Amino acid sequence: MPTWPKTLDRAGITDPSLRRDHSEQRARVARYARAEYTAVRLLLPAPLVPDVLAATAFMHHSDDLIDQGPAGGRSAALADWESRVHAALKTGEADRPVLRTLLDTAARRPQLRERVEDFLAGAPLEVRTTGFATERDFQQYIDGYSLPAFLLIACLLVDGAPTDRFVAGCRTFIEASQRLDFLNDLSEDLAGGRLGLPEELLARHGLSRTGLAGKGGAPDRFRALLGDQARQIRTGLRASYGLVDLVPAPNRPFVRALISIQGLTLRAAARKGTALLDDSARPNVTAALRVLAREYAARRRPAPGGGAPGTGDTD
Repeated sequence: MPTWPKTLDRAGITDPSLRRDHSEQRARVARYARAEYTAVRLLLPAPLVPDVLAATAFMHHSDDLIDQGPAGGRSAALADWESRVHAALKTGEADRPVLRTLLDTAARRPQLRERVEDFLAGAPLEVRTTGFATERDFQQYIDGYSLPAFLLIACLLVDGAPTDRFVAGCRTFIEASQRLDFLNDLSEDLAGGRLGLPEELLARHGLSRTGLAGKGGAPDRFRALLGDQARQIRTGLRASYGLVDLVPAPNRPFVRALISIQGLTLRAAARKGTALLDDSARPNVTAALRVLAREYAARRRPAPGGGAPGTGDTD
């Protein structure tokens, strides 16, 4: 793995001020998403690393603005941010490092510009959402916000505009991943007045939002719900390995690792059981490091083909 200065060199980022901006985004992502940062640095080609980190920093910065505080304040913050981003895209100038690195990345990888617009168009849905009445509502959230957010990063893993097949594969992955996130973050979300499990799913298992928030009953019913969701997530993650063959060979270890680590998180959540109502599960550190080491070795010694579901950790 090259040093950070050499990584910037290989990406063609030579302007001193832009190098400082990209270094700031690198530090930000490393601070709040250490596992993801490590995977990017280890498993992606150096010319792609600063761009993926810049897109990740933009996505998280935007999400933080619209994910905290009362809905009215978040709507105002989103409107201000959307205005700033659109102005930056139109003029090619920005007064914030997170936007300057976004513009720099979009100049090298034009497919990002459309994805930024799609993400901003879907962001009001995130502001409004505190839960889902039905599975259909959940699916609309995936299409409206989760998928555009993921494509900010995923679009950089392919050459040129993503194909319909690639976007469909990304949707399969992000649906499973978002379902897992909502399940795993139950305790935190409930404390914040939010719930990512559809009300009709709770009713089907004889549960209620109020009952889950009170942590007061029906452990067997929650275990049944957890098993139901785990099977659905596992099926989605297995199908997501089809994405591996849709990206250039140098990016395949990263995609495999991304899916495999989600599989480890699912395994941890399933084992935690009703304790998910008290705290989130975390993937086994040793197993996650093993995934990274395996894919790093695959990157150094590329094998023919991409990868099949049997190569991952979704069981």
